[in-house]
Amino acid sequence: MSKKKTYIPTDKMSDIICDNYSLLQVMSRFGLPLGFGDYTVEEVCQSNQVDCLTFLEVANFINTHYPRTYTPSEKISIPSLMGYLKNAHHYFLDFQLPSIRRKLLEAIDCSTDNEVTFLILKFFDSYVQEVHRHMNYEDMYVFTYVENLLKGVKDEAYNIDMFVRHHDHIDEKLTELKNSIIKYYPDSRKTYVMNAVLFDIFNCEKDLASHNLVEDCLFVPAVLRLECEVANQANTYNQLEQTSSDKVEKSASDELSLREKEIITCVVKGLSNKEIAEHLFISVHTVITHRRNIARKLKIHSPTLLTVYAIVNKLVDISEVKLNI
Repeated sequence: MSKKKTYIPTDKMSDIICDNYSLLQVMSRFGLPLGFGDYTVEEVCQSNQVDCLTFLEVANFINTHYPRTYTPSEKISIPSLMGYLKNAHHYFLDFQLPSIRRKLLEAIDCSTDNEVTFLILKFFDSYVQEVHRHMNYEDMYVFTYVENLLKGVKDEAYNIDMFVRHHDHIDEKLTELKNSIIKYYPDSRKTYVMNAVLFDIFNCEKDLASHNLVEDCLFVPAVLRLECEVANQANTYNQLEQTSSDKVEKSASDELSLREKEIITCVVKGLSNKEIAEHLFISVHTVITHRRNIARKLKIHSPTLLTVYAIVNKLVDISEVKLNI
């Protein structure tokens, strides 16, 4: 079996569609219209404001038959991929499944007299309800969670791993329905209609399986990376906030007290420790302790530099300064 081609931005869009017509679904879910002439994939994506790398990521993943060892690009656009998945939900719920049901009604006798045909329709309707629940959950909760992540907001009560653990493969029940029709559907003059329904069910089954694999192998890894980025940003922010808080606390603790400012004023005026003590009615030991604290807080040990500090910070007027200290 020949190796599948890897599509690149400079390939013509018409060439890759002719090479694998199932990629028409990928195009439509990215919102890319037909009528692209001989334009390249990159040109078609750019003109429709679609992330080219993400489109090719999905197209190549599908074209290579969904290898489980696939490693998606770290540059994949999560908003673009979510748009693809949302459009896929819309296609299944509003077009493909209703279309299958209409053909199923045409092919079978819906009277309760025919138990097999009645149960087939009942099973299908039950299955459609299950698909609605599955996709509505993703639309309402999973995508909302990821949209908040993209804004830097992490819901601590939820993570993408919870989605993975409960991500049931909704294509499996469709396989059961298909097999039941093949094995047990009674003879009918509308066999050709039922065959057409079966053909659509086969395609839908394959399409749903593809959808699940895109979620598992492309979407989930991208969201896991995003979760790590948001967590790292939060940690960095907390560290910066703590550092800032520490600086504020340190700054507050390093502020000069009113008494210390008085002592600086006395020092630059040329008073000795004994004279300062007498002037402020404190002990010489207290004056010495204050002067040590002043030196520690200002990191100034020179009387000359202390004088400069006092003048700059308007603790004294230059005319009051004794310059020969």
